[in-house]
Amino acid sequence: MKAAVHNYHARMQRVLDHIDRHLDDDVDLDAVSGVAAFSKYHFHRQFTATFGLSVHRYVQLARMKRASYRLAYRDAQSVTDIAIDAGYDAPDAFARAFRQRVGQSPSSFRKAPDWEPWLAALGPLDNARSKLMQTTYTTNDVMIRDEAPTSVAIMEHRGDPATIGATIQRFIAWRKATGLSPRVSPTFNVFHSDPRTTPPAEYRMDLCVGTDRPIEANGERIEAGTIPGGRCAVLRVVGNTDNLEPAALYLYRDWLPVSGEEARDFPLYCQRIAFFPEVPEHDAVAELFLPLK
Repeated sequence: MKAAVHNYHARMQRVLDHIDRHLDDDVDLDAVSGVAAFSKYHFHRQFTATFGLSVHRYVQLARMKRASYRLAYRDAQSVTDIAIDAGYDAPDAFARAFRQRVGQSPSSFRKAPDWEPWLAALGPLDNARSKLMQTTYTTNDVMIRDEAPTSVAIMEHRGDPATIGATIQRFIAWRKATGLSPRVSPTFNVFHSDPRTTPPAEYRMDLCVGTDRPIEANGERIEAGTIPGGRCAVLRVVGNTDNLEPAALYLYRDWLPVSGEEARDFPLYCQRIAFFPEVPEHDAVAELFLPLK
């Protein structure tokens, strides 16, 4: 029974991966059902029963999420191009749909996103994906590596995790102004707080870029710092790297107690390696580091 359920879920997972890879294409139900080798006569009901969303609604929300990231974080792409990539023939149709879903026009969202309504609007997509996209980690997924110290420039986010998007916007704009592209300068996050136990107003996370250049603040609050070297347990996360809590929970709850290791006095941190929307969401990659003594 477990093997049959696993096989069924794996086939549905192939469908989600296929949709992510082909968001720019027309979604043909016959082709999508064929990816999972399901009958085209039953596939739509199977998909809706599994995910709580129709295929059409799922694709709409996936395109809306990608469009939102491009609006907020990729200002080189015009609203018209983003609208076309999201499957709309004209910017005004995209604007109406975006406003109806998110509560802001695309242009106002680009300038000053209101992230809480956005999170609520995209909730059904995240709920659908969480039904099958939870990775089960094993001890074989964890490597112990010696990491060299890394000099970084730091922008602190302090406050509700739901508003981290605004800090990310500022961080990206600052990096562009200083020429610290992710292609040549690595990106790190240092997690000083656990969002499950920390009051939202007290939550703290550092957005960091690896650089040994003198810091040019350009009007932002930027500090120089170092991610110290040493032994680390490293867990590679592929897919939904927006939420690293399941991977962190595995390291602390499952791996650390049986490893014989002890955590070092430095917070959990990650390196962002492949970014959505530059890659399809299921191809996003982050490495999570638990510093060890």
